[in-house]
Amino acid sequence: MSQLIYTLLLLLLVVATFGKTRACNETCSFTVDYEHDTFLLDGKPFRFVSGSFHYFRALPGSWRHILRSMRAAGLNVVMTYIEWSTHEPKEGIYNWDGIANLEQFIRIAEEENLYVILRPGPYICAERDMGGFPYWLLTKYPNMKLRTSDADYLREVEKWYGVLMPRIKKHLRGQGGPVIMVSIENEYGSFSACDHRYLSFLKNLTESYVQNDAVLFTNDGPELLKCGRIPGVLATLDFGAVDNPDLYWQMLRKYQPRGPLMNAEYYPGWLTHWTEPMARVPVGPVADTLRTMLSSGASVNFYMFFGGTNFGFTAGANDGGPGKFQADITSYDYDAPLDEAGDPTSKYYTLRSVILEYFSDPDVPVPPRLPKMSLPSVKLNRYGSLMSNEARQALGYYTVFSERTVSFEALNQHSGFVLYEATIPSDSNRNALLLKVQGLRDRAYVHIDNKFIGVLSRDTATDSMSVKLGQSKRLQLLVENQGRINYNIANDFKGILGFVTLGGNEILNWTMTGFPLDEYSLLQNYVDRYSGYDVETSRNAAARIFQGTFVIHSQPIHDTYVDPTGWEKGLIFINGFNLGRYWPVAGPQVTLYVPRHILREGINTILVIEYQQEIQGDAIIAFTDQPKLDGLLPFNNFLIQK
Repeated sequence: MSQLIYTLLLLLLVVATFGKTRACNETCSFTVDYEHDTFLLDGKPFRFVSGSFHYFRALPGSWRHILRSMRAAGLNVVMTYIEWSTHEPKEGIYNWDGIANLEQFIRIAEEENLYVILRPGPYICAERDMGGFPYWLLTKYPNMKLRTSDADYLREVEKWYGVLMPRIKKHLRGQGGPVIMVSIENEYGSFSACDHRYLSFLKNLTESYVQNDAVLFTNDGPELLKCGRIPGVLATLDFGAVDNPDLYWQMLRKYQPRGPLMNAEYYPGWLTHWTEPMARVPVGPVADTLRTMLSSGASVNFYMFFGGTNFGFTAGANDGGPGKFQADITSYDYDAPLDEAGDPTSKYYTLRSVILEYFSDPDVPVPPRLPKMSLPSVKLNRYGSLMSNEARQALGYYTVFSERTVSFEALNQHSGFVLYEATIPSDSNRNALLLKVQGLRDRAYVHIDNKFIGVLSRDTATDSMSVKLGQSKRLQLLVENQGRINYNIANDFKGILGFVTLGGNEILNWTMTGFPLDEYSLLQNYVDRYSGYDVETSRNAAARIFQGTFVIHSQPIHDTYVDPTGWEKGLIFINGFNLGRYWPVAGPQVTLYVPRHILREGINTILVIEYQQEIQGDAIIAFTDQPKLDGLLPFNNFLIQK
C-alpha cells in the first residue's frame, strides 16, 4: 500500500471514528463498582487494555500514526505521564506548544477512538532527568525534600497543579471527554519517606480538580502497598511477566478486598543504561502472563507500548551507590511492541493476537512500517573548542567567581557543562601530584593550561588522577551533567560538590563559566562568526565543535539514523534540534534516531560537539536506515588518560 493511499484511508477512518469515545447516552461518567469488582463507563461494566506512550518522547507529527497503531493492536486506552519539567522548564515560564501540546495529544487519542489515562505525578520517574521535576526547584530551594510534606515543595506543587489541572478538566470523562483515570503520585510505596501527610495533601489537591469526573488511582509494586496506597483511592499494581499473577492479586486483596484488578505497569520490555547490554525481554512469557491476567478479568496497561526517544538533555540516571551511577541511554525503545520509530515489531503482532482473544477487533488496519532512508556520509568542518576564548564569549551564559566550587543548580543551570578554573599555587610540587575531586557529578574533562589530559567519572567512582604540572599555571575541569537521578530522587545536584585538592592541598578561588547548550541560536551564531584565532586551544582541548551540511533532494522525506561510529561521546543537533547524547564506545546504543519531521528538502545542517576524542583526519559522520541499539561493549570505555 503506498503512503498516499494509506494516508487517505487514515483520514477517512478518523472521520468515521471521530467522537466514538466521547458519545454517551445520558451523563458521561467513569467510576468504580467495588461490589462487582469492575469499572463502569457511562454506567456500564468496562475493562481495558492500555498502552503507555509519553507524548514528550515523540514529535507531534508522529502522534497520530503511533496512536492508530496502538488502536489497531486492540488497545482501547492510552496512558501517558505529564512531565512538569517539559511544561515549566523555567520558573513561571510555561510551554504548551509542539511536543508539549498535551491537549492536542488528548484530542488526537480521542479521534483515534482511545480513552486516556493521565499520570501527572508530580514525580514520574520514567527514566527522565530528575524524574520529571524541573531542576529549578533545587535552585530556588536547595534544601527542599521532594515527595514529602516539605512546605516549599507542597506550595510549588499546588502552584503547578493550579496551572495544569484547569487544562485537563474539560477532557475528563465526567465532562464528556476521553480521560477516564488520573493518578496520584507514582510508585510511592518504593520511596523511603513514606509520608502519608504528603499523600493526603496530594489526594485532596487532585480531587479538588478532578472531583467525580474521573477515577483516581495509585500504582505500586505488590510488596509496596503499605506506604503507597491511599485510603479511598483505587490501588493498582505494577509487575511484569510472572508464572502466577494470582499471588500478586492476593497481596492487593489484603489491602483492597474489592474492586477491579488493574496492572498499571505491565512490562513487555525494560529500560537500558549506558555500558550495559540493551534490555531484551522475550515475548513468550509476556504473552502468557497477559493471557492469564485477561482471563481473570483484569485491566492491563503495557509500560511501554511505545517508548520513543529522550531527546536533548531529558534522559535521567539511576544510582546504586558509589561507582554504580548509570546514565540512561538516549533511546527509549524499551524493547516495546512499537519500536523507537513507532513501527510494529514481531512482539506487537504476538501481543495483538492475545488481545484480540479477549477484546473485539477494532477493524483498524495495522499501519505499515514506515520507510527509512540512508544518506551519504557528511564531512564536517572544525569550529574549535568550548574551551577557547572565542567560544566562551559566544556560548558562555555567565562567569562567576567563588572561593569554592558551586553546583549547576546554584548557578541556575539545567544542562550541558560548567567549566571550573583555578590558578595552581606557585609553590606546588611540579612533579607528579594527585588531583582529587570530591563530590564529582558527573564527569570531568581535566585540562592543564587548556590541554586535555584525562577524564574523572562518577560512572566508575574515579575521582582522582596523577598529573604532572611542569610549568603549568591553570587547572581546568570541564564538568558534564549526564542526567539527574530519576528513581527515588535524592536531590541529585550536578557539578563539583566537594573539595578539589592537588597533592593534598585544597585549591581555592574558582572561576566558573556555564555552557548550558540549550539555546541553539548561540551555537549557530558562534559557528557563523568563527574566526579560528585560538588555534592552540582548539587543537589541544576537549569538547570540540563540528558542523556540516547535507542535501535531501526530493520528497517524501523519511526517518533516518545518525551513526557516530568512530566518534566517542557527545551531542548532535540537526537543523537546530537536539537529538540527544551519543556514546558508542560505551554502548549499547550506537545510532541516534532522526525523525523525518525535523528534516527538510534542500540543505540541512548537522552540528556535533565531540566531548573527548581528537578526530584525526577528516571528520566524517554517517547516516543509516537501520537502528543500532545492540552495540558491543568495550572494556576500556570511560577513563581516557592522555
